[in-house]
Amino acid sequence: MKPASRPSACSTPMASSARETVIEAGGTERRYWLTLWAFRELLLFLAWRDILVRYKQTAIGIAWSVIRPALTMAVFTVVFGRIANLPSGGVPYPVLVFAAMLPWYFFATAVTEGSNSVVQNANLVSKVYFPRLVIPASTIGVSFVDFLISLLLLAGLMAWYQVIPSARILALPIFLLLLLVVTGGLTLWLSALNVRYRDFRYVVPFVVQVGLFLSPVGFSSAVVPESWRLVYAVNPMVGVIEGFRWCLLEGYPLDAGAVALGAGVALAVLVSGFVYFRRTERSFADVI
Repeated sequence: MKPASRPSACSTPMASSARETVIEAGGTERRYWLTLWAFRELLLFLAWRDILVRYKQTAIGIAWSVIRPALTMAVFTVVFGRIANLPSGGVPYPVLVFAAMLPWYFFATAVTEGSNSVVQNANLVSKVYFPRLVIPASTIGVSFVDFLISLLLLAGLMAWYQVIPSARILALPIFLLLLLVVTGGLTLWLSALNVRYRDFRYVVPFVVQVGLFLSPVGFSSAVVPESWRLVYAVNPMVGVIEGFRWCLLEGYPLDAGAVALGAGVALAVLVSGFVYFRRTERSFADVI
């Protein structure tokens, strides 16, 4: 009589219910977004940490997110509105400028801090795996908090000057999405490049400062000569800023062609930035 065969290990209930977890640097493409979603709490934690660190040991705290654009608005109003006497299209010049400062400061702050974000989190990157995209995304989230606070100041400024937006304000989320596309794409490019080439930590602030004067922040795009409009519109922030003004300021004109061109450039930057970031993030821990 043959002895009864022993059940194999794989047939036991414990073994059948066991789950296998594979940690792979960078993850596969089909699982990358699921992994990114699984680390959403880490994104929120990093964003909250950066908010606390940014305003730690400051006398006025988060009010700096309002003071910086407000002071810049005052300077631009005096220089471009009073001294240069540039046209504002019947809109109070402080409102015209601050409607542009709102998206610009979000873009400038997110790109500047996001370009250094991976390097600044070198200890975290070199010790444990998680989707590295979480790091630059968290810096964009921090800048978005400042954006919302500044939006309240703009609402107060418009009320002071009795500027009432029309139904076009309903289109504002479209241009906000375009702003996120521009900011996200450039942040991905620069954060990945800065890991390998540390020169970018010096280049980015300079480029952002120059970009402030190459974008219609202190003036309207109407002052740009017609022959330069196409080249000028390649800068995607032109379409974003003019779109914000069109949504918030009744009667302000909008160049749909400039917006479309800027949106195409922004989308190309986002797609190429994501591809480059994904291609290089597997080596971040080794290079950083």
